[in-house]
Amino acid sequence: MTGDEKLQAFITRIAAPELVAIARHWGEARNGKRMPAWRDIDPVKIAPYLPIVWSWRYDRENDTFIGRLAGDAINRTFGKSLRGARLQDFFSPDGFPKVYQRHMRIIGDPAFSRDHGAVFHHVDGVGLGERIVMPLAEDGEHADGVFGATTYDLSQIAPVKGVKYAFDNLEYLPV
Repeated sequence: MTGDEKLQAFITRIAAPELVAIARHWGEARNGKRMPAWRDIDPVKIAPYLPIVWSWRYDRENDTFIGRLAGDAINRTFGKSLRGARLQDFFSPDGFPKVYQRHMRIIGDPAFSRDHGAVFHHVDGVGLGERIVMPLAEDGEHADGVFGATTYDLSQIAPVKGVKYAFDNLEYLPV
């Protein structure tokens, strides 16, 4: 399967039109490489979706992810910016291991990921939505960061009890 076919297989699994557009931009930004670099992502081309995007770079020396940026909607959801934050400092001690494992798989395989369901905790419950994560590679070949986007509907805040969490609906596809 070619890189374009793998990307298309990933895109066909995505429900949210905003996330489809972001994944397509990731594919265009590759410009013949296996994966795009952070500098290849063009904010002008995904301007309508900037509030829902976020990115982390992998610091191999310290085995951690450092926040690059998050859009306004993501920052509001967390009540803080991830820019410059270490992953383990940004997420709660119970949430960090799952996020770290997902990010490591995305850069290690490398792989795309998609999940849906309860994508974040809220004071009154959980926000329901969909999330995609794609690898980034400064050299175009060896993943060293992640680029993602998360949609959610605040009108669908669900009580925590009985909700299927996004990590329960997590799937990976090869890049």
